[in-house]
Order: sequence, then structure tokens, then C-alpha cells
Amino acid sequence: MQDTLRALADPTRREILNLLKKSRLSAGEIGDHFSISGAAVSRHLSVLKEADLIRDEREGKFIYYELNTTVLEEIMLWITELKGGNGHDQTT
Repeated sequence: MQDTLRALADPTRREILNLLKKSRLSAGEIGDHFSISGAAVSRHLSVLKEADLIRDEREGKFIYYELNTTVLEEIMLWITELKGGNGHDQTT
């Protein structure tokens, strides 16, 4: 969970996840959306992979990345439980 929260703390990584929610993309396609180096994009992808938020699959000379929705669902469940368990604000 700590790796996951650390990965989500960075706005660039959150934007990468937003891109991947639409469709799977190669590192180059992801990099096209940012004004950072390819090495920086690669490092962000590595952190997201270590946190198990994304998966990669090699096809020929390209590696495609996609969301790992299982981990995202676990985080959402944890946050819901933290909030009070029923999804409604607990104001007393």
C-alpha cells in the first residue's frame, strides 16, 4: 500500500494513469503527452509498475502499458472503509 500511495502522490504519474484509463499505450505514446525526457517517463512507468498500478506487455519491439484495475479497486475499497464504510459522509 505504501508503494501505491507514493506512486499516486506524483501528479505526472496520476496523469499517466488518466491516459491509460482510455486505452493501453506504448511508452512513446505516453511520453508524447509530457514535456519531460524519455528517461523521466520511463522512471514514472517503473514506479507505477512497482506499485502494481499498471501492467506491461511486449508486442514486437514495443511495450504497451495498461491499468491494473484490481489494485485501484482495492484502494477505492480501503478509502471507502476509511471514510465510514457506507460511502456517505459521517458527520456528527
